[in-house]
Amino acid sequence: MKKVVGLGDMLVRLSPEGYLRFIQAGHMLVNYTGAEANVCVSLAHLGVKTEFVTRLPRNAIAECAVAELRKHNVATDHIAYGGERIGVFYAEKGASQRPSAIVYDRKHTSIATAAPSDFDWDDIFCDAGYFHITGITPALSETSPAVCLDALRSARAHGLTVSCDLNYRSKMWTPDEARAVMVQLLPYVDVLIANEEDAEKVLGIHAEGSDVQNGRLSRDGYHEVARRLCEMFPFKAVAITLRSSVSASDNIWGAMYYTNSAAYFSRTYQVHIVDRIGGGDSFAAGLLYGIGHSLAPQDIIEFAAAASCLKHSIEFDYNLVNAEEVMNLVRGNTSGRVQR
Repeated sequence: MKKVVGLGDMLVRLSPEGYLRFIQAGHMLVNYTGAEANVCVSLAHLGVKTEFVTRLPRNAIAECAVAELRKHNVATDHIAYGGERIGVFYAEKGASQRPSAIVYDRKHTSIATAAPSDFDWDDIFCDAGYFHITGITPALSETSPAVCLDALRSARAHGLTVSCDLNYRSKMWTPDEARAVMVQLLPYVDVLIANEEDAEKVLGIHAEGSDVQNGRLSRDGYHEVARRLCEMFPFKAVAITLRSSVSASDNIWGAMYYTNSAAYFSRTYQVHIVDRIGGGDSFAAGLLYGIGHSLAPQDIIEFAAAASCLKHSIEFDYNLVNAEEVMNLVRGNTSGRVQR
């Protein structure tokens, strides 16, 4: 499988220890993360060559973020430098019926103030086969969509397979703002990834017969959503994650992969959550792994769903599992018994 390049924001995640609320925390745990960075790290642990592209300030905290990526064997050769700050978000883990909470501090960051001229995509893409982006990056600022569009056009010119996770964030922009931007970017995308609400919030397509809040998901409804998405844009495939939230601690997890007018559904997993942040990114990584290794459609979605299932058991945002561990779960080894 050829190299996967991701473009996006790199942030500092600050979290109270365990399940403490913000108001209880006397100190914070530090992690360096970002949606596309999470995908690159996950793929690197699966044995795929990856590179993460962003723009960072020249300071000691940004150096820590880059060092973290390098520790996980993610290339950072084309990171641009400039601007004054790296973004921060605060994450309070929920439990039982109390949901998790996120507070953002990511305005006016280095990547949000980037320009298309900061990145030489001809050089970046010279040995790549895949390009991954999310709907978070164009939401960062008024100038961010132009950076994303320039990258997407170059990826198309270089013949890369382009994947995009819609990743709608209500704290960053409205549905109308997201739709106005994403309809300009999605014509350059080959593989679209979404969750239960992304297609509705961003593109106005609702899965009939589904009620996410009450844990009711309709296979036929999501099949129809994927079909309509492929009518709107020239996607080669659409993947939709299917999450039923029993509580903040327990979810039922599965996914669908739609390609060549056929829908393929993974098995479902009952997941007891250690940390769900990065779960969607681990799914995207598993999906790209399956596509890049020319797996059959059913095998692609089984691998992606299993990879993400395992991520929910790991603290912080990265999916630190290898391909054999994912395959063990795909084969049905779900007991969690100690491996001796």
